Amino acid sequence: MEDKNSFSLRPAGRHVLAIGRELIKDNYSAVMELVKNAYDADSKSVHIKFILDHVNKKIVISVTDYGHGMTRDVVLSKWLIPSTDDKLKRKKSPNGRIMQGKKGLGRYAAAILGNNLSLRTISLTGDKTEVEVDWDAFDKAEFMDQVILPVKTESVKNPSQTIINIIGDGEYYDFWKIEEYNKLRFELKKLISPIHEGHGLEIFDIYLEIDDGNEGSLLPKEEKIEPFPLLEFYDYKISGSIQSNGLGVVNFVNNKEKATQNESIKLDLGRKTKCGIIEIDVRVYDRESESIDNLIKKGLRDDSGKYLNKTQTKSLLNQSNGIGVYRNGFRIRPLGDPDFDWLKLNASRVQNPSMHVGSNQVIGFVKIQSEETSNLKETSARDGLKDNIAYQSLIEVVQQSIKELEIRRFTYRRKSGLTKTAVKIEQDFEKLFSFDDVKDKIKNKLLQEGVSNKSSQEIFKILEHKENDSAKIIEDIRKKVAIYQGQATLGKIIDVVMHEGRRPIGFFSNQTKNLEFWVKQFSKKPTDDVKKEILSITEGFGINSKVISDLFKRLDPLATRQRGQSKNFNVKAIIQDSFFVFKNQVQDNDITIDIHSPDVVEFTGWINDFYVIITNLIDNSIFWLIDKNILNKSIEINIHLEDSKFKHLDFRDNGPGVSKHLIESGAIFEPEFSTKSNGVGIGLSIAGEAAHRNNLDLKIFESDIGAYFRLQIKD
Repeated sequence: MEDKNSFSLRPAGRHVLAIGRELIKDNYSAVMELVKNAYDADSKSVHIKFILDHVNKKIVISVTDYGHGMTRDVVLSKWLIPSTDDKLKRKKSPNGRIMQGKKGLGRYAAAILGNNLSLRTISLTGDKTEVEVDWDAFDKAEFMDQVILPVKTESVKNPSQTIINIIGDGEYYDFWKIEEYNKLRFELKKLISPIHEGHGLEIFDIYLEIDDGNEGSLLPKEEKIEPFPLLEFYDYKISGSIQSNGLGVVNFVNNKEKATQNESIKLDLGRKTKCGIIEIDVRVYDRESESIDNLIKKGLRDDSGKYLNKTQTKSLLNQSNGIGVYRNGFRIRPLGDPDFDWLKLNASRVQNPSMHVGSNQVIGFVKIQSEETSNLKETSARDGLKDNIAYQSLIEVVQQSIKELEIRRFTYRRKSGLTKTAVKIEQDFEKLFSFDDVKDKIKNKLLQEGVSNKSSQEIFKILEHKENDSAKIIEDIRKKVAIYQGQATLGKIIDVVMHEGRRPIGFFSNQTKNLEFWVKQFSKKPTDDVKKEILSITEGFGINSKVISDLFKRLDPLATRQRGQSKNFNVKAIIQDSFFVFKNQVQDNDITIDIHSPDVVEFTGWINDFYVIITNLIDNSIFWLIDKNILNKSIEINIHLEDSKFKHLDFRDNGPGVSKHLIESGAIFEPEFSTKSNGVGIGLSIAGEAAHRNNLDLKIFESDIGAYFRLQIKD
């Protein structure tokens, strides 16, 4: 007996179109899905052919593979069933290829390419099965099962293969112009990673043929899709793998120089990747005019063997750039598209163009593991990866690897003069209005011309007057720069200032109402208990007011608008005041602070400059101690005297330290240089400038543990 209260789902006719035309991102995605199906069929190649009928305004897209084909039973029970889990269960093809299509939807992507589809497939056993699909019939039908699909089967002696022909008119014909064919070519070039072996992809070729029918057509007749010729002509490369435990090794290559050694770099994320094992290969291209010339000279040619010109090379970089993500050798679109900056490279480059590379400078490949292992899941619409914890972690891992390349590229370019060195203000002040060389040249010239001694003296008096005026200007500029650098340091640590001030301000906010309550209670009934409550709160107001007052007092040298005079001060007191600014951050993160110094250490200079130096060193150390989750965090300062006066101080921490090449190159003190993710590279540069103003040198030494800075009197 039929239960009138029980029902089953019955898909509407247009449901199959929703799977194809509306779920698939675009026409290119549809072609990619059919290419992947050819790969799953164990075909060694796939042939994509466009046949244009300009008279009748029709297009035929034919996709042929030479794999194992399908029997009639497979066509009926799997190919015609939407969302079948056949490939998901099998995981691998008969020849061992890891299956690309797992959602059972790829073939329906053909609906976005035309009105009709015909399938002709020949199995290994010689069964030829043909199916005709009119997509418009599904749009008209109320339910999916009302559309009748003719299926014919016969025995043949032909080799196994599958041919899908898609016929379209109207909008399907109009879509394909020369720009769209070129876009498809580039999509196919980036579909398969040319650098990752081990998936049988070395024997999977893609051919694209366009039968335009017009004489003199600019469209290519037939071509084998090959990787971009740029790949072997990079300027810099970082490649390697990061294991799921967060440890990895990457290799840096500088291809700008012939006689340079590759550098092996150990990575430690300090945590698990949360996205499985990651393999990367990122290649960077400098884009100055000279670099483009060198790129061409390395052998960059077009398909006919002719060298590309600059315009063509830049165009090729613009079209082929991007860092793609590949699973089992195939790219996950749109990751790797030139206009899809999923790693936010351009945002970083805007902040610091000398340090960071932009998306139009990179061609890269990132290999990820299966969805089950990595938790990196593709969306049903084939438009990228789901934005989950694993995806965000993938971004961080790749960014960390690229940062290693950026650091080494920065130091090389600065040393080689490929970029303008950022202005080091203090070091250049002396040169700005120095007339020593000029006076010598003028003196020699006057002697040669026989100018009288009296006239020569008058000329030199004019020069000396100008030199004195310039010295005053320099001193005014120097004072203003010192003030601005102090304020910049204050702005740099504003998060710390806010953190330190938040607790007392929070106390004021919370206890004000309590104080009002107890005052009212006291006015009604002045008991000793109420009096104690009021006194307790007012005592807290006094304590927290002093905290705020002391904080501002210690920040005042950084915020000052007046340079003041050089004077004698106690170095140890300045160091203690500087640490006070970070008091809560130090306590909250269990950082041990040790200052080994006599109680009084005399030094003559500018107090605010010393604050700038020590504050930047402390801020830097605390950041890295916390960021790298260092155990038993510590900062140690040892002050050394000579004749009872300051000689030098050693500033050490037990953080991750500084790489040898950064120390040797001096890049760590360069303006704009930073190894922090969002760093702008001003801290140590400002500290170095402040030291120079006080006849001091700020140096860094190699150390087995942590960072080791020394602030010393100039030799």
